[in-house]
Amino acid sequence: MGVKVNVYPDGDVVDALRAAGCVFAEEEAELLVAAADDAAQLAALVTRRAGGEPLEHVVGWAEFCGLRLRVGAGAFVPRRRTEFLVSEAVAGAPDRPDPVVLDLCCGVGALGAAVAARWGGGVELHAADIDPAALAYARLNTAPYGGRVHEGDLYGALPGGLRGRVDVLVVNAPYVPTGEIPLLPAEAREHEPAVSLDGGPDGLDVHRRVAAGALPWLAPGGRLLIETSERQAPLTAQALEAGGLTVRTAVSEEYWATVVIGTRPA
Repeated sequence: MGVKVNVYPDGDVVDALRAAGCVFAEEEAELLVAAADDAAQLAALVTRRAGGEPLEHVVGWAEFCGLRLRVGAGAFVPRRRTEFLVSEAVAGAPDRPDPVVLDLCCGVGALGAAVAARWGGGVELHAADIDPAALAYARLNTAPYGGRVHEGDLYGALPGGLRGRVDVLVVNAPYVPTGEIPLLPAEAREHEPAVSLDGGPDGLDVHRRVAAGALPWLAPGGRLLIETSERQAPLTAQALEAGGLTVRTAVSEEYWATVVIGTRPA
């Protein structure tokens, strides 16, 4: 790629993006033009996009569940398929005020922010991740909902006061098998952190750790929802069952998404 141009009427932007192989060149051109303050900045943005950076990194935001979330270089970009997990989380809202929501392996905080936004006020929102760069965005994205952000490895990041109180635990942990990382699109492979993609030999290393540790943090009747693939779902379900949860699997043909849901017995 590496396409460079110096003057950018809208038509030239489209041409530059098409030459770089961008399938939706017209739509991307509109977003880049809107993001630029002047011609020089537009030139820089187009050059970055033509060089292979994800569009969301270039413009600084991603749309997710109707929200405009802050993202940037080195951050995992929320995927549209993950909106199905949000729908499943909201569909089973706890029957009590001020539910506690935890977004574990939160990345930029997309899941927690989307669940809180759909439920409106009264949510006690927590988000945790091991990646400090991602958490800088998570703080911005969860701030409108009073989000409290914690840095550390899975449950080790959490304050003890959350134990036994989490009504909804949403997780989009990495689940790509290590051997399949080279098969990912270059935008993900080269510009998103490996820790947000690589799930170990069969893709489920983090799923097993999440499942094994969830029960003490969930409130009675609390739910863990974790995104996986249709192929991996039986193993993810086994991990949640081994962790003491009652399990079901939800599949969406519209989103091409699979979510395994484990409930702590009441």
